[in-house]
Amino acid sequence: MSYNLLKGKRGIIFGALDENSIAWKTAERVHAEGGTFVLTNAPIAMRMGQINELAKKTGSEIFPADATSEEDLENLVAKAVEILGGKLDFVLHSIGMSVNVRKGRAYTDEKYDFTAKGWDVSALSFHKVMQTLYKADAMNEWGSIVALTYMAAQRTFPDYNDMADNKAYLESVARSFGYFFGKDKKVRVNTISQSPTPTTAGQGVKGFDGFISYAEKMSPLGNASAQDCADYTVSLFSDLTKKVTMQNLFHDGGFSSTGVSQEVIEQFTK
Repeated sequence: MSYNLLKGKRGIIFGALDENSIAWKTAERVHAEGGTFVLTNAPIAMRMGQINELAKKTGSEIFPADATSEEDLENLVAKAVEILGGKLDFVLHSIGMSVNVRKGRAYTDEKYDFTAKGWDVSALSFHKVMQTLYKADAMNEWGSIVALTYMAAQRTFPDYNDMADNKAYLESVARSFGYFFGKDKKVRVNTISQSPTPTTAGQGVKGFDGFISYAEKMSPLGNASAQDCADYTVSLFSDLTKKVTMQNLFHDGGFSSTGVSQEVIEQFTK
Protein backbone atom coordinates (compact mmCIF):
# COMPACT_ATOMS: atom_id res chain seq x y z
CA MET A 1 0.00 0.00 0.00
CA SER A 2 1.27 3.47 -0.92
CA TYR A 3 0.43 6.82 0.67
CA ASN A 4 2.26 9.31 -1.62
CA LEU A 5 4.47 10.18 1.37
CA LEU A 6 7.32 11.29 -0.91
CA LYS A 7 5.39 12.84 -3.78
CA GLY A 8 7.51 15.57 -5.36
CA LYS A 9 10.60 14.72 -3.28
CA ARG A 10 14.03 14.14 -4.85
CA GLY A 11 17.12 12.35 -3.61
CA ILE A 12 20.15 10.12 -3.96
CA ILE A 13 20.33 6.46 -2.95
CA PHE A 14 23.81 5.03 -2.34
CA GLY A 15 24.58 1.32 -2.25
CA ALA A 16 21.93 -0.64 -4.18
CA LEU A 17 23.70 -3.79 -5.34
CA ASP A 18 21.05 -6.45 -5.89
CA GLU A 19 17.51 -7.27 -4.79
CA ASN A 20 18.79 -8.38 -1.35
CA SER A 21 20.14 -4.89 -0.61
CA ILE A 22 18.34 -2.63 1.84
CA ALA A 23 19.14 0.24 -0.54
CA TRP A 24 17.43 -1.68 -3.37
CA LYS A 25 14.29 -2.28 -1.28
CA THR A 26 14.33 1.37 -0.22
CA ALA A 27 14.57 2.56 -3.81
CA GLU A 28 11.53 0.48 -4.72
CA ARG A 29 9.60 1.83 -1.72
CA VAL A 30 10.58 5.45 -2.40
CA HIS A 31 9.44 5.02 -5.99
CA ALA A 32 6.11 3.60 -4.83
CA GLU A 33 5.65 6.62 -2.55
CA GLY A 34 6.18 9.07 -5.42
CA GLY A 35 9.81 10.02 -4.86
CA THR A 36 12.39 10.38 -7.63
CA PHE A 37 16.10 9.72 -7.24
CA VAL A 38 19.50 9.08 -8.72
CA LEU A 39 21.06 5.70 -7.99
CA THR A 40 24.77 5.53 -7.29
CA ASN A 41 27.42 3.04 -6.29
CA ALA A 42 31.14 2.53 -6.78
CA PRO A 43 31.94 1.48 -10.36
CA ILE A 44 33.25 -1.94 -9.25
CA ALA A 45 30.11 -2.61 -7.21
CA MET A 46 27.95 -1.63 -10.15
CA ARG A 47 29.69 -4.20 -12.33
CA MET A 48 28.99 -6.88 -9.71
CA GLY A 49 25.31 -6.01 -9.17
CA GLN A 50 22.11 -5.56 -11.14
CA ILE A 51 21.57 -1.84 -10.66
CA ASN A 52 20.48 -1.33 -14.28
CA GLU A 53 17.46 -3.51 -13.59
CA LEU A 54 16.51 -1.35 -10.60
CA ALA A 55 16.96 1.86 -12.59
CA LYS A 56 14.65 0.60 -15.31
CA LYS A 57 12.05 -0.53 -12.79
CA THR A 58 12.00 2.82 -10.97
CA GLY A 59 12.59 5.13 -13.95
CA SER A 60 15.83 6.34 -12.37
CA GLU A 61 19.18 7.40 -13.73
CA ILE A 62 22.47 5.92 -12.57
CA PHE A 63 25.56 7.99 -11.84
CA PRO A 64 28.67 6.05 -10.71
CA ALA A 65 30.65 7.55 -7.84
CA ASP A 66 33.32 6.45 -5.41
CA ALA A 67 31.98 7.69 -2.06
CA THR A 68 35.56 8.13 -0.78
CA SER A 69 36.37 10.60 -3.59
CA GLU A 70 35.46 14.23 -2.95
CA GLU A 71 35.63 14.96 -6.66
CA ASP A 72 33.28 12.10 -7.50
CA LEU A 73 30.83 13.22 -4.84
CA GLU A 74 30.87 16.83 -6.04
CA ASN A 75 30.11 15.65 -9.57
CA LEU A 76 27.39 13.30 -8.30
CA VAL A 77 25.58 15.96 -6.28
CA ALA A 78 25.73 18.50 -9.10
CA LYS A 79 24.47 15.92 -11.60
CA ALA A 80 21.66 14.73 -9.31
CA VAL A 81 20.37 18.27 -8.81
CA GLU A 82 20.51 18.77 -12.59
CA ILE A 83 18.82 15.46 -13.44
CA LEU A 84 16.10 15.76 -10.82
CA GLY A 85 15.41 19.44 -11.44
CA GLY A 86 16.15 20.95 -8.08
CA LYS A 87 17.59 20.58 -4.60
CA LEU A 88 17.42 17.25 -2.81
CA ASP A 89 15.03 16.13 -0.08
CA PHE A 90 16.55 12.79 0.95
CA VAL A 91 19.79 10.82 0.83
CA LEU A 92 20.42 7.21 1.85
CA HIS A 93 23.96 6.14 2.75
CA SER A 94 23.99 2.33 2.61
CA ILE A 95 27.70 1.64 2.26
CA GLY A 96 29.94 -0.70 4.23
CA MET A 97 33.02 -2.81 3.60
CA SER A 98 35.81 -4.34 5.68
CA VAL A 99 38.93 -5.54 3.89
CA ASN A 100 40.04 -7.28 7.08
CA VAL A 101 36.82 -9.34 7.09
CA ARG A 102 37.15 -10.12 3.40
CA LYS A 103 40.73 -11.26 3.86
CA GLY A 104 39.98 -13.30 6.98
CA ARG A 105 42.07 -11.12 9.32
CA ALA A 106 41.07 -11.37 12.99
CA TYR A 107 40.40 -8.21 15.02
CA THR A 108 43.55 -9.01 17.01
CA ASP A 109 45.58 -9.27 13.81
CA GLU A 110 44.41 -6.36 11.67
CA LYS A 111 46.36 -5.15 8.69
CA TYR A 112 46.08 -1.42 9.21
CA ASP A 113 46.11 -0.51 5.54
CA PHE A 114 42.98 -2.69 5.30
CA THR A 115 41.54 -1.00 8.39
CA ALA A 116 42.06 2.47 6.93
CA LYS A 117 40.41 1.51 3.66
CA GLY A 118 37.40 0.00 5.39
CA TRP A 119 37.02 3.06 7.63
CA ASP A 120 37.17 5.39 4.63
CA VAL A 121 34.53 3.42 2.71
CA SER A 122 32.22 2.59 5.62
CA ALA A 123 32.39 5.64 7.88
CA LEU A 124 34.37 8.63 6.68
CA SER A 125 32.44 8.48 3.39
CA PHE A 126 29.34 9.54 5.33
CA HIS A 127 31.08 12.72 6.42
CA LYS A 128 32.31 13.28 2.86
CA VAL A 129 28.80 12.86 1.46
CA MET A 130 27.31 15.31 3.95
CA GLN A 131 30.13 17.83 3.62
CA THR A 132 29.63 17.80 -0.15
CA LEU A 133 25.88 18.33 0.20
CA TYR A 134 26.40 21.04 2.83
CA LYS A 135 28.96 23.04 0.88
CA ALA A 136 26.89 22.82 -2.32
CA ASP A 137 23.74 23.86 -0.42
CA ALA A 138 22.12 20.96 -2.24
CA MET A 139 19.49 19.98 0.36
CA ASN A 140 16.05 21.53 0.74
CA GLU A 141 14.94 22.64 4.20
CA TRP A 142 13.46 19.75 6.20
CA GLY A 143 15.35 17.30 4.04
CA SER A 144 16.47 13.98 5.55
CA ILE A 145 19.76 12.09 5.43
CA VAL A 146 19.88 8.49 6.69
CA ALA A 147 22.76 6.04 7.11
CA LEU A 148 22.53 2.36 8.01
CA THR A 149 24.38 1.01 11.02
CA TYR A 150 24.40 -1.94 13.42
CA MET A 151 24.35 -2.43 17.18
CA ALA A 152 27.96 -3.68 17.16
CA ALA A 153 28.70 0.03 17.57
CA GLN A 154 27.47 -0.32 21.18
CA ARG A 155 27.95 -4.00 22.02
CA THR A 156 30.63 -6.53 21.19
CA PHE A 157 30.03 -9.06 18.43
CA PRO A 158 33.46 -10.68 17.96
CA ASP A 159 33.15 -11.69 14.32
CA TYR A 160 31.90 -8.24 13.26
CA ASN A 161 35.55 -7.23 13.48
CA ASP A 162 36.61 -3.66 12.62
CA MET A 163 33.19 -2.92 11.11
CA ALA A 164 32.06 -2.34 14.70
CA ASP A 165 34.55 0.53 15.00
CA ASN A 166 33.44 1.88 11.62
CA LYS A 167 29.80 1.90 12.68
CA ALA A 168 30.63 3.68 15.96
CA TYR A 169 32.42 6.39 13.96
CA LEU A 170 29.52 6.59 11.50
CA GLU A 171 27.02 7.18 14.31
CA SER A 172 29.22 9.89 15.81
CA VAL A 173 29.42 11.65 12.43
CA ALA A 174 25.61 11.59 12.23
CA ARG A 175 25.32 13.36 15.58
CA SER A 176 28.08 15.87 14.92
CA PHE A 177 27.15 16.79 11.36
CA GLY A 178 23.47 16.55 12.26
CA TYR A 179 23.92 19.49 14.61
CA PHE A 180 25.35 21.75 11.92
CA PHE A 181 22.96 20.57 9.20
CA GLY A 182 20.03 21.18 11.56
CA LYS A 183 21.12 24.61 12.77
CA ASP A 184 22.23 25.95 9.40
CA LYS A 185 20.00 24.19 6.86
CA LYS A 186 17.10 22.61 8.81
CA VAL A 187 18.14 19.20 7.50
CA ARG A 188 17.74 16.01 9.56
CA VAL A 189 20.49 13.40 9.97
CA ASN A 190 19.82 9.99 11.52
CA THR A 191 21.17 6.45 11.56
CA ILE A 192 19.09 3.27 11.55
CA SER A 193 20.52 0.41 13.61
CA GLN A 194 19.06 -2.52 11.70
CA SER A 195 18.63 -6.18 12.63
CA PRO A 196 21.21 -8.54 11.09
CA THR A 197 19.91 -8.80 7.53
CA PRO A 198 20.90 -11.38 4.88
CA THR A 199 22.19 -8.90 2.33
CA THR A 200 25.08 -9.79 0.02
CA ALA A 201 27.45 -7.76 2.22
CA GLY A 202 26.05 -9.05 5.52
CA GLN A 203 26.49 -12.67 4.57
CA GLY A 204 30.24 -12.06 4.33
CA VAL A 205 30.44 -11.94 8.14
CA LYS A 206 31.64 -15.20 9.71
CA GLY A 207 28.87 -17.20 11.42
CA PHE A 208 26.17 -14.97 9.97
CA ASP A 209 23.45 -17.62 9.82
CA GLY A 210 23.85 -18.39 13.51
CA PHE A 211 23.90 -14.68 14.21
CA ILE A 212 20.51 -14.21 12.50
CA SER A 213 19.00 -17.21 14.28
CA TYR A 214 20.14 -15.94 17.69
CA ALA A 215 18.77 -12.43 17.03
CA GLU A 216 15.46 -13.90 15.89
CA LYS A 217 15.16 -15.81 19.18
CA MET A 218 16.13 -12.73 21.19
CA SER A 219 13.79 -10.23 19.53
CA PRO A 220 10.18 -10.08 20.80
CA LEU A 221 8.96 -9.05 17.34
CA GLY A 222 11.55 -11.07 15.42
CA ASN A 223 14.20 -9.64 13.13
CA ALA A 224 13.38 -6.66 10.94
CA SER A 225 13.71 -7.55 7.25
CA ALA A 226 15.26 -5.46 4.49
CA GLN A 227 11.72 -4.57 3.39
CA ASP A 228 10.84 -3.49 6.93
CA CYS A 229 13.92 -1.27 6.95
CA ALA A 230 12.90 0.27 3.63
CA ASP A 231 9.51 1.15 5.11
CA TYR A 232 11.14 2.73 8.17
CA THR A 233 13.58 4.69 6.02
CA VAL A 234 10.69 6.09 3.97
CA SER A 235 9.06 7.31 7.19
CA LEU A 236 12.28 9.18 8.02
CA PHE A 237 12.38 10.69 4.54
CA SER A 238 8.80 11.87 4.87
CA ASP A 239 7.43 15.06 6.45
CA LEU A 240 5.98 12.98 9.30
CA THR A 241 9.37 12.95 11.09
CA LYS A 242 10.46 16.57 10.58
CA LYS A 243 11.76 17.01 14.14
CA VAL A 244 13.69 13.73 14.41
CA THR A 245 17.41 14.31 14.04
CA MET A 246 20.82 13.28 15.42
CA GLN A 247 19.31 9.96 16.55
CA ASN A 248 20.52 6.39 16.31
CA LEU A 249 17.21 4.59 15.84
CA PHE A 250 17.11 0.88 16.69
CA HIS A 251 15.05 -1.08 14.16
CA ASP A 252 15.54 -4.60 15.40
CA GLY A 253 12.31 -6.09 16.73
CA GLY A 254 13.28 -5.17 20.30
CA PHE A 255 16.65 -6.98 20.31
CA SER A 256 18.54 -3.96 21.63
CA SER A 257 16.31 -3.70 24.73
CA THR A 258 16.13 -7.42 25.56
CA GLY A 259 18.48 -8.89 28.17
CA VAL A 260 17.53 -12.48 27.49
CA SER A 261 14.49 -14.17 25.97
CA GLN A 262 12.62 -17.28 27.05
CA GLU A 263 13.59 -18.94 23.76
CA VAL A 264 17.30 -18.43 24.45
CA ILE A 265 16.94 -19.69 28.03
CA GLU A 266 15.21 -22.82 26.76
CA GLN A 267 17.93 -23.35 24.18
CA PHE A 268 20.57 -23.49 26.91
CA THR A 269 18.58 -25.58 29.38
CA LYS A 270 17.64 -28.45 27.09
